[in-house]
Amino acid sequence: MTGGRDAPAEAEAAALARAESARTVVLVEGISDQRALETLAGRLGRDLGAEGVVIVPMGGAHAIARNLVRFGPQGAGLTVVGLCDAAEETYVRRALERAGLGAPRTRDELEGAGFFVCDEDLEDELVRATGRAAIVDLLAAHGDLGAFDTLRQQPAWRDEAFEAQVRRWLGAGARRKVEYAHHLVRAIPLDRVPRPLTAVLARADTPEREGGARTAGRRR
Repeated sequence: MTGGRDAPAEAEAAALARAESARTVVLVEGISDQRALETLAGRLGRDLGAEGVVIVPMGGAHAIARNLVRFGPQGAGLTVVGLCDAAEETYVRRALERAGLGAPRTRDELEGAGFFVCDEDLEDELVRATGRAAIVDLLAAHGDLGAFDTLRQQPAWRDEAFEAQVRRWLGAGARRKVEYAHHLVRAIPLDRVPRPLTAVLARADTPEREGGARTAGRRR
């Protein structure tokens, strides 16, 4: 996994190159979402490459419009599903409608189109599912407990909930969100993995099964 300021563009470019031969594209906001889903797929025994499934980190939800045009009925005609944060839900609905992929007005309708919402975001979902004790163990195992404790002692964060402290700590490092997306998904029992992650992978299953938004007449 690449790091630094060029990492998002590099990850998107690599995914777009793979998408040229894909049958299903999973649109996600960033590299941490991509890493989480790829890790979960591995735990589920799935080979996304062999299935023709590519997870594309867009560098932010507001890039979804051009990606829906690129991969949807106005472009490559692939199965398109996705994952977004709660704050971007309305924007994603509107982008789907503009791309000719339905007009979802509710979250249930959005899921019917193959797009699933994290409350509040990926880190919030993963932190809650992992639990405090397991997170402390993970931080200790990877040599990060001291750095986390330093943040917890800061006046601005001392009285905040543990979950909020973890999310802030993850967001403070250039690579933490990406690395811990992997670590947290590996630590969560499969029956407790957040539903948006399991659901979007289920909708990105083999093309013979029901997928997400498809071009009319292009089911494979």
